[in-house]
Amino acid sequence: MSDRMLFENITENNMTFERVFSKILRFMELEPSAVYHLSIGTDSQVHPNETRFVSAIHIHRVGRGAWGCLRQIIMPREIRSIREKISLETAYSQELASLFTSEHFDEMTDILVPYADEGADLRFGIHLDIGRKGVTKDLIQEMTSRIKSMGIEAKIKPDSYAASSYANRYTK
Repeated sequence: MSDRMLFENITENNMTFERVFSKILRFMELEPSAVYHLSIGTDSQVHPNETRFVSAIHIHRVGRGAWGCLRQIIMPREIRSIREKISLETAYSQELASLFTSEHFDEMTDILVPYADEGADLRFGIHLDIGRKGVTKDLIQEMTSRIKSMGIEAKIKPDSYAASSYANRYTK
């Protein structure tokens, strides 16, 4: 597997996607009656001679904690076009979302189904670092349509915390 598909967080480096997925399952098994939001989001920051993209996989146990990891991609040029940056952010998030196959969702659902009467649930979405204010507002329709065409819920600011908060923190 290429370095491009390795993930890290504050406690572990060089995690493969399968390792990340096993961590997500273990996190869900700790409280199988909870509501979970599995979110993917990417943010970017231009630095001298490069643009840093950070993508997040974030599993939120609503009201009771979260676990996440990050993947970084360095583009060896300064990307100044907002459309190009947001398009690449969206593409990197779509790439990570596509790693979650129906078999992966079956495994997650198997954990929760016995607790459905207690409210257990799982939602999946891609968080985009765009919003109704600022220069990205003109890209909302185009980028959210790309996500929705995959059958995935698209979130924008202020609800896109995986991109605009978690990933953003690591682009600096």
